[in-house]
Amino acid sequence: MLRKHFSSEMQKSSSKMQQQQKTHKEHLVEVFKEKTNTNNKCMGHSSEFIAAYVHTEAVQAALAKYKERKMPMPSKRRSVLVHSSVETYTPPDTSSASEDEGSLRRQGRITSTPFQSHSNVEPWLNRVIQGSSTSSSASSTSSHPGGKPAAASNNHSAPPDVTTGLMEHLHHERPQVASVRGVPRGYNSSILETGDGVPVNSRVSSKIQQLLNTLKRPKRPPLKEFFVDDFEELLEVQQPDPNQPKPEGNQMNVLKGEPVGVVTNWPPSLLAALQRWGTTQPKAPCLTALDTTGKAVYTLTYGKLWSRSLKLAYTLLNKLTSRNEPLLKPGDRVALVFPNSDPVMFMVAFYGCLLAELIPVPIEVPLTRKDAGSQQIGFLLGSCGVTLALTTDACQKGLPKAQTGEVVTFKGWPRLIWFVIDGKHLAKPTKDWHPQLRDASAEIAYIEYKTSKEGSTVGITISHASMLAHCHALTQACGYSEGKLGLLCEYHTESSVMNRMHVISIPYALMKVNPLSWIQKVCSYKARVAVVKSRDMHWSLLAQRDQRDVSLSSLRMLIVADGANPWSISSCDAFLNVFQSRGLRPEVICPCASSSEALTVAIRRPPELGGPPPGKAVLSMNCLSYGVIRVDTEEKLSVLTVQDVGQIMPGAKVCVVKVDGTPYLCKADEVGEICVNSGTTGMAYFGLLGITKNVFEVCLFPVQSTGVPVSDQPFTRTGLLGFMGPDCLVFVVGKLDGLITVSGRRHNADDVVATALAVEPMKFVYRGRIAVFSVTVLHDDRIVLVAEQRPDASEEDSFQWMSRVLQAIDSIHQVGVYCLALVPANTLPKAPLGGIHISETKQRFLEGALHPCNVLMCPHTCVSNLPKPRQKQPDVGPASMIVGNLVAGKRIAQASGRDVTQLEDNDQARKVTQFLYLADVLQWRAQTTPDHPLFLLLNSKGTVASTASCMQLHKRAERVAVALIEKGRLNAGDHVALVYPPGVDLIATFYGCLYAGCIPITVRPPHPQNLATTLPTVKMIVEVSKSACILTTQVIMKLLKSKEAAAAVDIKTWPTILDTDDMPKKKLANIFRPTSPDMLAYLDFSVSTTGILAGVKMSHAATSALCRSIKLQCELYPSRQIAICLDPYCGLGFALWCLCSVYSGHQSILVPPLELESNVSLWLSAVSQYKVRVTFCSYSVMEMCTKGLGTQTDMLRVINLSCVRTCMVVAEERPRIALTQSFSKLFKDLGLSARAVSTTFGCRVNVAICLQGTAGPDPTTVYVDMRALRHDRVRLVERGSPHSLPLMESGKILPGVKVIIAHTETKGPLGDSHLGEIWVSSPHNATGYYTVYGEEALHADHFTARLSFGDTQTIWARTGYLGFLRRTELTDASGERHDALYVVGSLDETLELRGMRYHPIDIETSVIRAHKSIAECAVFTWTNLLVVVVELEGSEQEALDLVALVTNVVLEEHYLIVGVVVIVDPGVIPINSRGEKQRMHLRDGFLADQLDPIYVAYNM
Repeated sequence: MLRKHFSSEMQKSSSKMQQQQKTHKEHLVEVFKEKTNTNNKCMGHSSEFIAAYVHTEAVQAALAKYKERKMPMPSKRRSVLVHSSVETYTPPDTSSASEDEGSLRRQGRITSTPFQSHSNVEPWLNRVIQGSSTSSSASSTSSHPGGKPAAASNNHSAPPDVTTGLMEHLHHERPQVASVRGVPRGYNSSILETGDGVPVNSRVSSKIQQLLNTLKRPKRPPLKEFFVDDFEELLEVQQPDPNQPKPEGNQMNVLKGEPVGVVTNWPPSLLAALQRWGTTQPKAPCLTALDTTGKAVYTLTYGKLWSRSLKLAYTLLNKLTSRNEPLLKPGDRVALVFPNSDPVMFMVAFYGCLLAELIPVPIEVPLTRKDAGSQQIGFLLGSCGVTLALTTDACQKGLPKAQTGEVVTFKGWPRLIWFVIDGKHLAKPTKDWHPQLRDASAEIAYIEYKTSKEGSTVGITISHASMLAHCHALTQACGYSEGKLGLLCEYHTESSVMNRMHVISIPYALMKVNPLSWIQKVCSYKARVAVVKSRDMHWSLLAQRDQRDVSLSSLRMLIVADGANPWSISSCDAFLNVFQSRGLRPEVICPCASSSEALTVAIRRPPELGGPPPGKAVLSMNCLSYGVIRVDTEEKLSVLTVQDVGQIMPGAKVCVVKVDGTPYLCKADEVGEICVNSGTTGMAYFGLLGITKNVFEVCLFPVQSTGVPVSDQPFTRTGLLGFMGPDCLVFVVGKLDGLITVSGRRHNADDVVATALAVEPMKFVYRGRIAVFSVTVLHDDRIVLVAEQRPDASEEDSFQWMSRVLQAIDSIHQVGVYCLALVPANTLPKAPLGGIHISETKQRFLEGALHPCNVLMCPHTCVSNLPKPRQKQPDVGPASMIVGNLVAGKRIAQASGRDVTQLEDNDQARKVTQFLYLADVLQWRAQTTPDHPLFLLLNSKGTVASTASCMQLHKRAERVAVALIEKGRLNAGDHVALVYPPGVDLIATFYGCLYAGCIPITVRPPHPQNLATTLPTVKMIVEVSKSACILTTQVIMKLLKSKEAAAAVDIKTWPTILDTDDMPKKKLANIFRPTSPDMLAYLDFSVSTTGILAGVKMSHAATSALCRSIKLQCELYPSRQIAICLDPYCGLGFALWCLCSVYSGHQSILVPPLELESNVSLWLSAVSQYKVRVTFCSYSVMEMCTKGLGTQTDMLRVINLSCVRTCMVVAEERPRIALTQSFSKLFKDLGLSARAVSTTFGCRVNVAICLQGTAGPDPTTVYVDMRALRHDRVRLVERGSPHSLPLMESGKILPGVKVIIAHTETKGPLGDSHLGEIWVSSPHNATGYYTVYGEEALHADHFTARLSFGDTQTIWARTGYLGFLRRTELTDASGERHDALYVVGSLDETLELRGMRYHPIDIETSVIRAHKSIAECAVFTWTNLLVVVVELEGSEQEALDLVALVTNVVLEEHYLIVGVVVIVDPGVIPINSRGEKQRMHLRDGFLADQLDPIYVAYNM
């Protein structure tokens, strides 16, 4: 109800204000002029008055400059849109929680008025600073709709690189993207056409297109060239803008306030004054408290205050004991915990403590165990040694209780005794007890707490002498006299007691119910002084129509407590306009400035004291951001109107010093921190000597650094930023705590809030609650704006508001906002008086605990200090490379495994090598050792499902061969697809094909629950391999012909399908014998991680050579057992499963990885049960064991892994060192040796290049600089150094294999420890790709490459992987020094961004570390945009928290700007059987809008 009332009244009052401003007669203009009596440049006066136009007008004018630019809206899943109601987040505002300090629409402080200059204005003011905008808005010519486009380019063919370059003209015709036709102006951008003219309606791709069209390029000032040295990538350092304004005035002097007057019979201390009034004028009213209806509940008289304070002092010192000792002794600190609605009790407690010589530490009432900032308050209480808290009965009842009924111990707080000070708990002092009333001394009187920008809480100590001096100075400055009536919207007790004033205290709760209450009380009590905040004036404006009969003529001072806030001027002006007709005189408005450290710094004097006339200045915001004061002489949008906060306090000295570094005095036209030297300031930060010295004991130095301080007296920093005007008037433009320094320019958080609030605040922002703070990303401050949106705001509203706020801040402050987040109403952490707790909000933002409902990141606009994009240099020729390496003493990076011919050690082994064909080996084994077990298949229970001896396998293979020839009518050379689950059938049919002369292709069967995605792959392999027949089981045969299959593929085009379940026992007439070892043995099909289906041809010679290499490396003999937990369909997994046992005669224990889903410990149990020495698995198996068995210790008691000598992970990628290490650590207690776990490396051209084996040195790990890798360089660093990346050797190079590292472009050989493509030469290389089209060029390039220089005769196969060779200090079995091969990653997977090469896994690793709820991550690029997909393992509330964290971490660690962040459910990122991410499948799914994302954020 109140909110609706506010918004309607707001509109009425603003229109009324505008009318009244036009008719206002008194004008006063401030100009700076030189004062003759000082060399200070100050502000002069004129009788003309500049009314502050509503800030909204400036913002609306700024927004009008932008045409409505369509930005892509983030997509959000419906479930995320359903917010729970506002009430579920926080309890409704009660007693102490007031509105935010800034809940007014901070209007009118930034004006668009021309400055009327004087004839005697200084030349440095007249000069208008031209063209000095550095960061954020385009120059005025280009931002006007009529401006000429800057260098419009005709070439629209390349997709725009949004990561580099200057900002394109806003109204430029849209550039063309990849294969998307240029969209003409005026065309509906939601329907796009692809290159073939087919409309694309995909929600995601059209949004990305829209994003590309509207992205503003990063705007950068021109930078000096620099070179990249020693692989160090330097961030671009912002060079100062040559046109930026510089201060030109003379150095300022220390200014002095008027001397403190001598007063006769001034009490020697505040307590003496209290005693005087309490005994001589006991009936005089001291304080009147009101309830929430505005009724006076209680009036405390001076007599009552004195007697109650005495009782409390006596009770505290004499009646509270602990183990028969007094609990408190003079000098102890005591917490005062009172709600602001109970000033009477607070006052009694405060003076009671002072009388007992205890030190009060007033704090807010803690409402819950997890109040924002409560932990820091607890830390302060602990460090002050507080053990006792004073409170009221009502307040104590409202505190959260433990089950024992005692008040809970709040998080981070010391254990407190709570003492209730209501009358019945206090004891009457004995006749002989009298408090000692000492004269005011430098001892601590009380401690006031303050929370810093970072959230840390400090206690500021105020001495008795400071209190007395402060009262004296205030009394003189305000002309107080005894017995006057004052009215406070927040209480400060000292000077009222000193002058026997009567204070009416108006609690926040009343102000919220009735914003006019304070005006009514001024009227009814005929108050002379009122202390209010801008917000109170603003609220009363909105409600004033209801009241016609109020009069403010009794006021002689209306003190504006937050007069130092930049937006207070608009509240003052608007308030005066409305209430001047009701008796308010303009001269009684007295803004003041104060800070926790210095107490009152300045206050405007009341009219009868004859102070100087008030001052106003209209300052250029651009110059202010450089810390320079320039009066704005043009009609510009970005100006700040400030009013003075009065003169320096009596007896004080004031100066302005530079904000950073040594406290040098500022020049007259420079903004700095105001420092005060007087007896009225705080003394120190309690217990913190270091920062006390920096703040309370500042020595001033002149600008001409002579090293001699200006003054011998120390000054206190106030934390206020400002400058000095004429007549010792103080002007404040901001607070140090709200200072945000972006690219060397200073902005004030409050100013940014005011601009954001001026963009339709009442429609959208909930109660004006906006927080602005900065976070450091990539060595610079970035502005973050968080607002609470109203519960009824729609998605469209919020997105439109966000884009308008960005434009407004861009226009007015010339700075970009890094992140704009909207949270549901009432969810931001609250400060004690209901405002937003900024440091806690920032903490939640950085921890990912803010839970926004909308977020917009703009890193492209803000981040202008990225390293320069790498310029590719013309490559050094291969010959020069070799010469360079020779000169540097580096050997060529070439290595080879052991020589195969010398390794056979017994007759039987030599016998096997005589066979050229595997079919022959199987027949020989069936004859010589028919009953020798070769295979043993386990099911999920760990029991043996099937076995096969040499003879059984031979027999089954014969039956399959007969079926192929007789039933399938196949000829030698025909291709046969084997579609079987992992098992002995697959092996038997493979040898059956060899017996029949057919070419087998193993194919993973389709998943019955997921036919739509798995069956097309089966169909494609069958078609691409030109299979004439499919062999399978009856179950799968039915599946292939089912109705469900027909929905996914055309089932009529399957070739002949034979099931091998019931085959007749027939003997094969004659087993096929190939005419040459180079004939094709089988085809190996695999889908690469880039989504390409590649089949390779394996000849009989290569097959035998492969088995032989593996046999030698792993020392495999018929007496050995090995355990294999791999998929048997391609690569090394297929070779180990189907080929090696037959060749070497060892027994293979087969564990299908699928069975681990129902029994995670199956593989390790088998290893333990059969005491296996050598075992193979995949990364996905290792991950299942690590995650699934980490918690199930009971199941593992029976497992013993001490038998394992080598456990090898079969992979075609960079070793996952974190996973292998965590696996080793986890199972170390089960006997697994840390040396046992290693990795292998193979690829399409050669399925087994490296394999650790049983002999040879342990795998080594090196650390390389990730930044150097991006430049295709290897730079070895120490473990733990910044940007270091651990790389583990991928096992030992197999016997018979030669490896060389070649340059990716020149194809010349590279030196040791140089990054290049791994080339391999070996007898078991595949002979080529098998594809439908038989692309000969591709085949020649990959399988028959030759070096361009050096050894140009050897034929190599290119692996497509980047890596390097490094000679280590270790020795091989042969006694030679060992060469280690390190695989860095697949060339096809790398991302080329900003001229550098990134490996997706590196970015993904950083992202996964960013937040505990990120389960998995994958990255890919799309038209120069980096897209990051993260799986959220947590509630959907957390989804939007991840957007900023992901953007931050990628910027910090990889210097890349993320274009799109996609949040999806767990399991969405496709992973193949080897555990590798299928990033291209993911990319296709994203572009086709098939991921069903929780949220898609498009970074601007």
